Amino acid sequence: MKDIRIVFMGTPLFSVPILEALIEQCTVIGAVTQPDKKVGRDQKITFSPVKEVALKHNIPVLQPTNIRQEYQPILDLQPDIIITCAYGQIIPKELLEAPRFKCINVHASLLPKLRGGAPIHRAIIEGYYKTGVTIMFMNEKMDRGDIIRQREIDILDEDNAGTLHNKLSILGRDLLLDTLPDIISGNINPVKQNEREATYAWNLTSDIEVINWDDEKRQVFNRIRGLSPWPGAYSRLSGKIIKIWASRIGTNSYTGKINGEIVALYEDGIGVKVFDGEIIITELQPEGKPRMKAKDYLNGIQDKNSLIGRVFY
Repeated sequence: MKDIRIVFMGTPLFSVPILEALIEQCTVIGAVTQPDKKVGRDQKITFSPVKEVALKHNIPVLQPTNIRQEYQPILDLQPDIIITCAYGQIIPKELLEAPRFKCINVHASLLPKLRGGAPIHRAIIEGYYKTGVTIMFMNEKMDRGDIIRQREIDILDEDNAGTLHNKLSILGRDLLLDTLPDIISGNINPVKQNEREATYAWNLTSDIEVINWDDEKRQVFNRIRGLSPWPGAYSRLSGKIIKIWASRIGTNSYTGKINGEIVALYEDGIGVKVFDGEIIITELQPEGKPRMKAKDYLNGIQDKNSLIGRVFY
């Protein structure tokens, strides 16, 4: 595939294994990524992970602010195929139709399930037991192109958004490398998506980070791990924010207690009453302090039993 000219479009860390594999096995003539950002108090200019990789390999980098108006430099590269993965902008028709092998996308879900910008987080938060990666032809609508190939993976209780992200990134890389020769040779049978089966993985908003202790234990458990290690679920205790990074589902049930009430202390965590039982917080981050195991947090409290009866809200 070294004779195939590829333009790669992507931005976050998820895209990096895919770009690195393409650089190794194909001819990447350009990388398109989002504009640089100013980060932190000192507003330091920060490159996207895709730009970092491209520069390392001396690949030209394009960073249009609005690709619908600034696509001509990409056309000038005359790619045989455009491969996108978590790029971050809708690709215009002019780019979709120009390459001889068209424009394909690596998407981190089993389309038409979980269309949108946060499929990894939402898969866990919404309680999916399986997800996967889809290779599809792109069109002008978000994640609605014809499916070329898919590969699925189980979502384990031990997974959080970080571990699932890493698994799907490698899965996407491997599936793309397996599929790309068939795209080039024409040995594919694309399938239209079933609109009746579509679900959506909208970008995360700040309200989803707040834990609702009135939810069922499985819902609370899924929200916590679906937001870890970024952006993090949180609640308040005695007026201070506590981020909750990890938990497990307890087996006890409690009557006469308020949802959100601390009902038990364990060797590895803090038991909190929820709608249908108990969630045990195993890793947390008190306001103004570093992330820590719940047992270390408890060891720092002189009178641990004083926590019993206090209520998260």
